[in-house]
Amino acid sequence: MVQFEVPAIVPADPQGNISDLLADRVKSTPDLALFAVPDGDGWRDITAAAFEREVIRLAKGLVAAGIEPGDKVGFLARTTYEWSLVDFAIFYAGAVMVPIYETSSAAQIQWNLTDSGAIACIVESTDHAARLAEVRDELPLIRSTWTMDAGDLDAVRADGASVSDEEIERRRNLAVGSDIATLIYTSGSTGRPKGCVLTHSNFVELCRNSAKALSEVVAEPGASTLLFITTAHVFARFISILNIHAGVKTGHEPDTRQLLKALGSFKPSYLLAVPRVFEKVYNSAEQKAEAGGKGKIFRAAAHAAVEHSTLLQDGKKVPLGLKIKFRLFDKLVYGKLRAAMGGRVKYAVSGSAPLGPRLGHFFHSLGVTILEGYGLTETTAPATVNLATKSKIGTVGPVLPGVGVRLGEDNEIEVRGINVFKEYWRNPEATAEAFHDGWFKTGDIGSFDDEGFLTITGRKKEILVTAGGKNVAPAALEDPIRANPIVGQVVVVGDQKPFIGALVTLDSEMLPTWLANNGLPADMTLATAAKDPKVRAEVQKAIDTANAHVSRAESVRKFSILDSEWTEASGHLTPKMSIKRNVILADFASHVEDLYAVPVTTTNVALGG
Repeated sequence: MVQFEVPAIVPADPQGNISDLLADRVKSTPDLALFAVPDGDGWRDITAAAFEREVIRLAKGLVAAGIEPGDKVGFLARTTYEWSLVDFAIFYAGAVMVPIYETSSAAQIQWNLTDSGAIACIVESTDHAARLAEVRDELPLIRSTWTMDAGDLDAVRADGASVSDEEIERRRNLAVGSDIATLIYTSGSTGRPKGCVLTHSNFVELCRNSAKALSEVVAEPGASTLLFITTAHVFARFISILNIHAGVKTGHEPDTRQLLKALGSFKPSYLLAVPRVFEKVYNSAEQKAEAGGKGKIFRAAAHAAVEHSTLLQDGKKVPLGLKIKFRLFDKLVYGKLRAAMGGRVKYAVSGSAPLGPRLGHFFHSLGVTILEGYGLTETTAPATVNLATKSKIGTVGPVLPGVGVRLGEDNEIEVRGINVFKEYWRNPEATAEAFHDGWFKTGDIGSFDDEGFLTITGRKKEILVTAGGKNVAPAALEDPIRANPIVGQVVVVGDQKPFIGALVTLDSEMLPTWLANNGLPADMTLATAAKDPKVRAEVQKAIDTANAHVSRAESVRKFSILDSEWTEASGHLTPKMSIKRNVILADFASHVEDLYAVPVTTTNVALGG
């Protein structure tokens, strides 16, 4: 059995809780800018001391409203400064947050609040409040609801004026490391979401050890980041708490359509993103260059970037010709992309799905080192991550301090350590099933190289076995296909079938630009585009690229382009943009069957279907 385990590099504090991270930061650097909020065309800093004062005011209001230590409080909001403010106010009041994705349906809101036993809920907008109101009669335990946009939290603060500082200090010190800090519901890619009990120690010990391991990222003078992925997800939640501990200035941009503008004004030193964001940045730049008649230059620059970075990683000499080309493209292409991201970004932390070597090497040549990592809600986000001092593109890095990772049966990744959750809430059967000899079974399949770098190769439950007995990992095909600018999502099918097929959706954001660049009407509907020969040829090209990396038996032989998108609203994607494979296969079963209506027996390349 292959196993890598790294001892913690910071002594454990069993009595510590998450509120200590803010209290310690205030004692150490009270005047350090810990947050920045939009102010006109710029940003206004909020110091550590000022943030804690706001946290305490709101915590007093929650106490006055009847929130007791250990009570569960639901929270549904976008990624803004107020997210961290409410988060820490709940910690200071001694309560437990139950975050809810701001895109959640009324039924999902009802399940999270009911299953958790929440007695109050804070929402951001009138739209959120309306969704909550739909199921209010089914939530008998909920005593109080507040809508931030309606000014409800101002009233809560005012009502807390009579609560003493001493009471808040008493409450924030009640929890110890083993106590529940938050109850995060899995995004539910399969079945009904389960509540993951994450403890104070999960966050405290992981933050303290990760801050040391990632010191080049979070401890450099002037370190800052702009959060734009949902803070309700454990990935951004962990980073937001880590930033408080490490003293990183955090800004927020909930509207990704305004992301480039926000990056330009905020100028972060590092980013947190999912691979789809990096794909969008690359594809948008390519299509913009194409529209300006500079598509060939961009593609040549991208090829040079990947080649240059690959040679450096492999420890090989970069030929003089490539060096000259690289310097030229740095002025023509790379520098402009760096400027578009604010000009200061040195690192980007990527998770939730495989990034792929091509994008990793491309951004590395831009001067942005993407530190790809791996983890789940059950591991408080990261279990492994590439480090500034120890990085290998195409992997999800080495094991973090305080964490152990091993490969179990069928090379399933198993994790134990400071980051592993306590249990599934009120679900002992699921908890028992998730552990083996004290190790959490992730359901993901991976491999280690000799230096301890982990590579994710697929999901154990998603492995397809063709009628010919060939095992196929869908991700190995789906990721490169999805990298194409016009592809929105893709699901590879073929379990117990004679060959591998694929269902493909088009990217409605990128499609108009691509259509215009290829002499087609930019306002073409998805249904029309799905049947257009040029569009089908482009998807074929993406599939051929993916097929080039697998055997004939694993290659996609037929595909179908759908006339609709898979979105979170349609129920086919999770909030972190992962596909709900079982839902898609059920909803589009007829499309899958159509792929196999006519046998394919003579070709080893994909056929349009």
